[in-house]
Amino acid sequence: MTKADLVEIIAEKLDITKKEAEGVVNTVFRSIVKAIEIGEKVELRGFGCFKVKTKRARRGRNPRTGEEINIPSKRVPFFKPGKEMKEAVNRK
Repeated sequence: MTKADLVEIIAEKLDITKKEAEGVVNTVFRSIVKAIEIGEKVELRGFGCFKVKTKRARRGRNPRTGEEINIPSKRVPFFKPGKEMKEAVNRK
């Protein structure tokens, strides 16, 4: 499913224009990104949880030259699916 597919489904279900549905989808996505950006956890019951994890600094190797390099710590987005989503995926 793409963002365009999601916009189309929302437009049909809510009987609104695709432009309005796209505005809704963009607002939801921007809100989630903004919350994660400032370090908040976003929990959508039944769907899952978005949060930021911090990866520690470490030593690595340049695969081209084999030279050791320092890899700085960084923050990465993380999604953990909710119980209902896990059950839906594993239904046969």
